[in-house]
Amino acid sequence: MDRADFVQRFGGVFEHSPFIAERAYDAGMIEEPLTALDVHDGMAMIFRTASVEERLGVLRAHPDLAGKLAIAGGLTEDSKREQAGAGLDRLSAEEHARFTELNTEYVEKFGFPFIIAVKGLTKDDILSAFETRIANSRDQEFDTACQQVEKIARLRLESLLPETH
Repeated sequence: MDRADFVQRFGGVFEHSPFIAERAYDAGMIEEPLTALDVHDGMAMIFRTASVEERLGVLRAHPDLAGKLAIAGGLTEDSKREQAGAGLDRLSAEEHARFTELNTEYVEKFGFPFIIAVKGLTKDDILSAFETRIANSRDQEFDTACQQVEKIARLRLESLLPETH
């Protein structure tokens, strides 16, 4: 697979951040046959070694959970599917108000949206994690959000590629 095809197919695995796929490919970290594990390892290494400002940009590229983009239909297909799978597209008015309140408080405190790999979680699981993590320090939450971004990328890759050779 050439660089353009690789970036086209995997550039969105890290939300709106094709530079990760580009750098992984350019660094020779992508070898055929492509597997979810190998591609994730290469791309995660690029993410981890990116500057703090670049990683912050990746975090900020993620949408709020059950936020304005979801309501307006502006989520990526991956984000839409992930949020719907957790029931975030079917919140009551009270639940939506609580998510909106937490999203606002979280972004004001940390400077990036709350990020969690929602696959396998319910809206109650997510709300509980939200309420717990909002008490973290900025450094703790930056690290946690980065770990969650990598987990989301792994889950997305697993839906696109076999896990092993």
